[in-house]
Amino acid sequence: MKYLFSSILLSLSFIIGKAQSNVYFTSEITPESLVKIYNALGVEAKGKVAVKISTGESSRSHHLNPDLIKDLVQSVDGTLVECNTAYYGNRNNTAAHLRAIEERGYNAIADVDIMDSEGEINIPVSDTKWLDNDIVGSHISNYDFMINLAHFKGHAMGGFGGVLKNASIGVASSRGKSYIHSAGNKTSGSGQYQDSFLESMAAAAQAVHNYFKQDGKDIVYINVMNNMSVDCDCDGNPHAPELKDMGILASTDPVALDRACLDLVFNHESISGDDASALIRRIESLHGTHTVEYAEQIGLGTQAYNLINLDENVEAGIGRIKDYDDNKVYNVYDLKGNKVLDKGKSLAGLEKGIYIINGKKQMVD
Repeated sequence: MKYLFSSILLSLSFIIGKAQSNVYFTSEITPESLVKIYNALGVEAKGKVAVKISTGESSRSHHLNPDLIKDLVQSVDGTLVECNTAYYGNRNNTAAHLRAIEERGYNAIADVDIMDSEGEINIPVSDTKWLDNDIVGSHISNYDFMINLAHFKGHAMGGFGGVLKNASIGVASSRGKSYIHSAGNKTSGSGQYQDSFLESMAAAAQAVHNYFKQDGKDIVYINVMNNMSVDCDCDGNPHAPELKDMGILASTDPVALDRACLDLVFNHESISGDDASALIRRIESLHGTHTVEYAEQIGLGTQAYNLINLDENVEAGIGRIKDYDDNKVYNVYDLKGNKVLDKGKSLAGLEKGIYIINGKKQMVD
């Protein structure tokens, strides 16, 4: 598996003068690395802590394993939070949802709260193009801090699901979910529907973000890139993942975080048994990247980011390449972010110097 760490987005941020948000990365997907990447954010969880997850539609869904998230949740004395679904299934009412949670084993690691079990409240949206407000579970008012802990994967309606979807559809009450899906009941299923739905998700995610950025509250974001099926955890019988696990990423900026995850997928060098093409087709067919683009447009965050690899000191650790492997494919950038080699089979034509080769800083002798 290969990652394009020095990032096209990093170079673009210099070119167009955008401020960058830090996005932290680790290739390890373990309970320890999840705690490590949360700690790297440097934001202390205070007060009553909500950890927003997706509890998964069935035992076959690819939701995050309780054993993976247990150490993080318990380290912040967190409560796992969810809201009921808008579609008919195993989680469309509180009693059924709690049974599903018990079946998955989430209640064995922490307290669990269905936030719309006692109703809903409206919180304001800054972007009113489609939504008049964001309709969320009323228990949101019980929390001072949220860890948006999302499973990054595909989605049959949004193209992909990450922290933006987890904040928007995920925090919305059952009725609020329908409201977002219908773009505030302002579309009639015409050609504009898809983008209006994606833009509504961005607006709702911003509403939740802003809610936790006031009155001493706060929110942070984590994406776990494992079991990346083209289908969401809301699918009880999802397609098997064709893409191997990539790692965990975290940021205080949800736009930068989802963008970084998309970049890892779109820049992945697919081979048999580790193929991103199906997930890319799913995202592209539903214009999924528009959610991130529109979220930036309305001021939720930035797509320009600095990817910080916790697995190694990328700035200090410069490897050396003297020979090349005929069986390897090379994507190469110079230190200004210019692409100098695209899927090349040889490094022989490069001048001596330091480059970003398949996402790592390397010296070519």
